[in-house]
Amino acid sequence: MEFSLLGPVTATAASGELPLGPAKRRSVLAMLLLQPNTTVSVAQLIDSVWEDAPPAHARTVVQGHVSRLRATLAEAGADAYGVSLATHGSAYLLRLPERAVDTYRFGELVARARPEEAPSDAVGLLREALGLWHGPALTGTVLTPSLAAAAHALDERRLTAVEALARAYGALGAHDHAAAVLLPEAVGHPLRESLVATLMLALYGAGRQSEAIEWFHRTRRLLADDLGVGPGEALRTAYAHMLTPAPGGAPGPSGDARGPRWAADGADRPRASLTGPWATPQLLPRRPAGFLGRDRELAGLTRLLGGPGAAPVPAAGEVALVTGPAGVGKSAFAAHWAHVHGDAFPGGRLYADLRGFSGGEEAQPCEVLREFLLALGTPGDRIPASPQAASALYRSLVAGRQVLVVLDNARSSAQVRPLLPAGARCATIVTSRSRLDGLVATDSARPLRLRSLGTEDGVALLGTVLGPDRVAEDPDAAAELVALCDGLPLALRAAAAQLTARPRWRLGRLAAALRDERQRLALLSAEDTGVAAALRASAARLSEDDARLLSALGTGFTRVVDASAVAELAGADPDVTRYGLDRLAEMHLVDEEATGRYVMSDLVKLFAQRPPPQEPRD
Repeated sequence: MEFSLLGPVTATAASGELPLGPAKRRSVLAMLLLQPNTTVSVAQLIDSVWEDAPPAHARTVVQGHVSRLRATLAEAGADAYGVSLATHGSAYLLRLPERAVDTYRFGELVARARPEEAPSDAVGLLREALGLWHGPALTGTVLTPSLAAAAHALDERRLTAVEALARAYGALGAHDHAAAVLLPEAVGHPLRESLVATLMLALYGAGRQSEAIEWFHRTRRLLADDLGVGPGEALRTAYAHMLTPAPGGAPGPSGDARGPRWAADGADRPRASLTGPWATPQLLPRRPAGFLGRDRELAGLTRLLGGPGAAPVPAAGEVALVTGPAGVGKSAFAAHWAHVHGDAFPGGRLYADLRGFSGGEEAQPCEVLREFLLALGTPGDRIPASPQAASALYRSLVAGRQVLVVLDNARSSAQVRPLLPAGARCATIVTSRSRLDGLVATDSARPLRLRSLGTEDGVALLGTVLGPDRVAEDPDAAAELVALCDGLPLALRAAAAQLTARPRWRLGRLAAALRDERQRLALLSAEDTGVAAALRASAARLSEDDARLLSALGTGFTRVVDASAVAELAGADPDVTRYGLDRLAEMHLVDEEATGRYVMSDLVKLFAQRPPPQEPRD
């Protein structure tokens, strides 16, 4: 039988978690567990249950809670575990093996850890100790003054263990790891000077001196504004250490790659090979199957992100914006590049589908930030509730790492901005059907337009799905299929799916069926995916006026239109019409091939001719 106070107050036996009842009963149990194998008076228990003056029948209520706890423990076979709850006059005694309480195991592990003398062992012990925490201490109790004080004391012990873990990492030269452990705690406890001082030294050791100095001045201002005092000795000492040149006049952080030595004996220690769920997050989707071609665009993306040609890239703090029409393969393109160049980002690879054009609700930045912070090792209960604070913590955690961030399927610049990492060693790839001009204007994003596949690459794509022999049987039909699919990888894969399901069909038979414009979009669909579904998601983001304009282009004009002619036929203001066409071009539903001259692909034109879906009637 085990008892937990480091998070929700729980009791667990072989049969599972025990039903402990309401908050007051859990509060009684918590007070008994905080003083195991020691008599606890009824007066103490009454204080733990009522925040204000207790009622006249308080003693009877406490006796009732103790009685129910005793019965619950007995039903779970407490005697077999050496657990008993006895009455001693006007007090109660909870007997149990000390190791049955997580607070005891936590203290035992922390006591065994020697961060300076044996840092490698200390890392394992302290991480195991901190792993016992599952939220704020004594969750589920009535936080009366006595229990609130106990919860605060436990949290102080946790923070002390966090600082010790950071010192152990520092003694091993793993200053980035130390900073990652400390940052979420410093955000939550900005006036804990020892914590901030340890964080400053970790950032300094990781070569992030400007961040370390910023933390000093931020804390100094908070101390002055909130408490009316100046920095204490720990902060002043850490700040002076950062400003003191290393022997020979070279500045510490850039001249000494290891940063400050935290080992007690000052001896050099090799860097440890440290792993953990947050050390190098790997959130990329699986590598896209059958990806081929795009060599010129792949090399272009490498150059945009600071690399020479197709060589592995050093992150350069750049933001690459990959855009193009629905179905052109932006997501697969970004994922393929990220897998090919993954080794260039030892700090990890983060990925999020922002669902901007998925036909449902788009991902909220705060939702994505939480996933990123969890992947970077931030405990769930330490993630700030404020989106602004969560974004700031995220930027701090990745600032000193070489991290790749892939933000797929973005709807707007505003959705992307909170997710952009900080630091010159990070690189970001954003994909979108929209041009996201705002991201180019305010965040210096560097655009890369993906266009439809040419005939050769389109035929090769069919060959990867159908097999080269089947395509070679009728190369002319294969080339016609590429043309009928507008060279869109999504359409080509849907066509290949039709042929895979009909192994006796020759390519020419499907090409003949696709020539019938009435059934082309239907044939280029496979279950819940296909060209029509993708275009429907794009059209759903249009205003009513722009949707009407798209429909008018599909039904009343040829593929190539002139803005003035569209305005004249519609009887609309030419500038208003041009702005509408520009918005369609921004969404890659049309292309502006010359000033005032727009081109619509065959598949988009067929989609625009379809009647809008009818609203269901009551």
